[in-house]
Amino acid sequence: MRYEGKLYRPPSEADSLILQATIGCSWNHCTYCDMYREKTFRVRALEESLADLHSAAAHVAVGERVEKLFVADGDALTLPMDHWLSILDRARVLFPSLRRVSCYAMARNVNEKSEAELARLREAGLSLLYIGPESGDDVTLKRIAKGDDSAAHVLAARRAHDAGMQLSVIALLGIAGERSAEHATATAKLVTEMDPAFFSALTVTVVPGTPLHTLERRGRFTVPPVPELLRELRAMVDLARPTSSTFRTNHASNYLPLGGELPRDRERIVEVIDAALTGAVPLRPERHRGL
Repeated sequence: MRYEGKLYRPPSEADSLILQATIGCSWNHCTYCDMYREKTFRVRALEESLADLHSAAAHVAVGERVEKLFVADGDALTLPMDHWLSILDRARVLFPSLRRVSCYAMARNVNEKSEAELARLREAGLSLLYIGPESGDDVTLKRIAKGDDSAAHVLAARRAHDAGMQLSVIALLGIAGERSAEHATATAKLVTEMDPAFFSALTVTVVPGTPLHTLERRGRFTVPPVPELLRELRAMVDLARPTSSTFRTNHASNYLPLGGELPRDRERIVEVIDAALTGAVPLRPERHRGL
């Protein structure tokens, strides 16, 4: 497999084959993100992507055990349909044990494709989209230059569900600064309306060189203190009403790793957060946190 620059994937894709079918992110304006700033977005030649799949499959031991394929980089759903269908068809042939294909996506990537196109992608094997609205608060979404508002995310979720795709929705603790309470409440509402199969929360990290870092240096942004971050998390868990969602805060950025099913484990998770707020449950040491 050929890779350009750093690769990023969700924690749940740790054992997946990663195909870098796009380089960078087609949006690449989010104020907090430095993942793709050193890359100029482009779609890789289809022949290169297919050749990489063949290269991976040529290692028989690898080919026999590939069950998950993650298509990178930042919003690979933007790939044109001929690329997607060729990649999905070839992967299904080369990896007979393949059970899941996934990618990062923005709401606009979903909404730019027709209902028929989304249904065709699902039929061909694309079954899971990772979407990071980060917040359900439209003021915050505008501040962080997310590019899509909460209504666009709800529409994208509905269209993905109609196509038979699962969603993994990502929220970002602390990203709203002083709008912490509004952020938490609105994000819980957005999670309810997007109704994802998976819901996770990360904690914002101010990375040097990002617009968010510039705002922090100018005194226009401050990450809320840890208790406020925990209260954001508590509100999101307590107020969100997905039908059935696997919940995780196992990302290295978080102070309190949690896991469970919502709504089944809501009370238990809230109790753990409350215990952490009183100091009864230890938090992840600062030195052990990371991106």
